Amino acid sequence: MGRVICIANQKGGVGKTTTSLNLAVLLAIAGQRTLLVDLDPQCNATTGLGQAPAARHALVDRRPLRESFVETYQSGLSLLPGSRSFQDVDALANSSDTQASMLATHLSGSLGSFDTVLIDCPPSLGPLTRTALTSASEVLMPIQCEYFAMEGLTQMIDVIRQVIERPDSRLTFGGILLTMYDAELELTVEVDREVRDFFGEVVFQNVIPRDVAVSEAPSHGRSVVDYAPRSRGARAYVELCQEVLERV
Repeated sequence: MGRVICIANQKGGVGKTTTSLNLAVLLAIAGQRTLLVDLDPQCNATTGLGQAPAARHALVDRRPLRESFVETYQSGLSLLPGSRSFQDVDALANSSDTQASMLATHLSGSLGSFDTVLIDCPPSLGPLTRTALTSASEVLMPIQCEYFAMEGLTQMIDVIRQVIERPDSRLTFGGILLTMYDAELELTVEVDREVRDFFGEVVFQNVIPRDVAVSEAPSHGRSVVDYAPRSRGARAYVELCQEVLERV
């Protein structure tokens, strides 16, 4: 099985889905057979690629998972759409340990044909995020350069550590990504310094700047590289993709 990268943070609005979407497109452009799995009930990764949410989420449907893969506008990139079905959201979010284990097996057993799988998680530490972590080989955690960036980080790291310590786990800490970066703000520089001092080389060298093009691109059903290829945000995600590929 190839790389399975879980993109997770219990805080919302940190650039998690934006990173999932743009990194998935760029990995496909780089020649990787890529799958983006949308586990967030908001389905922003799905609509951000110009696709409609599924009536039923494939992870609670009885059909083989591969039958639910959708081809996107980007060659080499497939999507497992999210669902806004209240029934499915409730089933996924409140799954028992046994069901979570079944979901993890269902998920991991259908990913062998891809070089890289990205899992966009909901902003929570619930069973769904834990299931995604159990299915993954790496976790990438975006954090926003703001005052509360470190708040809750300890909880997230504790959950990641618990999964890593499981006998059947292959999860590693893939990296921390600084997003919404504004080098002119003293607070941004301070957060950058604190995170790098504490986590060291785990933190990606590349950062994602504040850029309106990054925010606008999903409303057009495209990545920022397609929407505004010369923007600062597009360049930053290209450099991040290169760094992710180097961290094999």
